[in-house]
Amino acid sequence: MPELIAPTTHLHDAWLDAHAEWGPGAHEDGFGLAPTDEVDSQAGFTAWVKRLTNDPDTTYQWIAEDDRVLGGIALRHSFDDYVKWAGHIGFGIRPTARQRGLATWALGGTLNQAQVLGIDRVLVVCAMHNVASAKTIERVGGILEEVRNTQHGPARRYWIELAQPTGSPRIDRNPTD
Repeated sequence: MPELIAPTTHLHDAWLDAHAEWGPGAHEDGFGLAPTDEVDSQAGFTAWVKRLTNDPDTTYQWIAEDDRVLGGIALRHSFDDYVKWAGHIGFGIRPTARQRGLATWALGGTLNQAQVLGIDRVLVVCAMHNVASAKTIERVGGILEEVRNTQHGPARRYWIELAQPTGSPRIDRNPTD
């Protein structure tokens, strides 16, 4: 049974296996991996995991099952310039774990977390050619706003309206830009 877990040094080898599956230069959404992160050594991996788990503005989670890392998902809490470009949520599933509904499941769980944070609307962005991500976003209620040209090519921008749990304050952290 898959679960959403906080990044952990316990899964170093499993994460490296997932990373290798994507291949060099590939984009792994949801992991928060920066070009300056060194993740091969235990010390570098530990520093990276510490950075992720201590980030006050983003919740990073891994999709794991039986000590295997299947993907990653990140929830950005604010509506800053980066979120206006990349969206509140970024996610990625390793190639051998795709077509199992994991992205839809993880995205649904992350939307629940956004509700708890009081976020009213969530922006999710995917590359124009990424039909699988577009279908995933639409499955959880994403409404296409537009396609924008970006420095990385055309991107689809979806908004998801979130109903707030009873008694929760409504905080508009993502006004329309």
